[in-house]
Amino acid sequence: MGEDPARRSIGARRNPDSAEAILEAAEAVLVEAGYAGFSIEAVARRARAGKPTIYRWWPSKAALLLEVYKRQKRVAVPDTGNLEDDLVGFLQNLFSHWRDTSSGSVFRSLIAEAQSDEAAAVALTGYADGRRSHTARIIERAKARGEVAADIDAALVADLVASYAWKHLLTNRLDEDEMAIHTTVGYVLRGISRNR
Repeated sequence: MGEDPARRSIGARRNPDSAEAILEAAEAVLVEAGYAGFSIEAVARRARAGKPTIYRWWPSKAALLLEVYKRQKRVAVPDTGNLEDDLVGFLQNLFSHWRDTSSGSVFRSLIAEAQSDEAAAVALTGYADGRRSHTARIIERAKARGEVAADIDAALVADLVASYAWKHLLTNRLDEDEMAIHTTVGYVLRGISRNR
């Protein structure tokens, strides 16, 4: 029986049709079997692709999970001219995306994988560093408007925002209402000292 030309490998460079089939298969396996049932073997069977092809393009299960997550993630970052509203809107959009798509489940799976797999930990750290700088740009934008002190460490504020988001993801509490998010962001931005 002849090989399906849409599945034919073209060496180290990805064949777009094959890559798309593999990513779609990975998403489907995650949705149907969850993290516990996710494996390169299951993805290969569903995509009708060879395991060597998958490993050539994604050197680990974590790398494949991360690409599935990145291709699903579409979270709008508001630019309202007000830092508190920007951060609240961003968190609402993020929680909604994690809740209403399989993206939250994928990211939880990646975090779980990172606990016991060094490649996953490295992949997650690299991704988190990029997201940290992305969120820090919201803070830097506010600095340029004069909303925040010039010496504020934007990356550290981004970490505080991310820790709040990740906690809600990992405990599956993505239905936080707008007022609760506003309160949290207010604490981050104004601090909790009596003298604020």
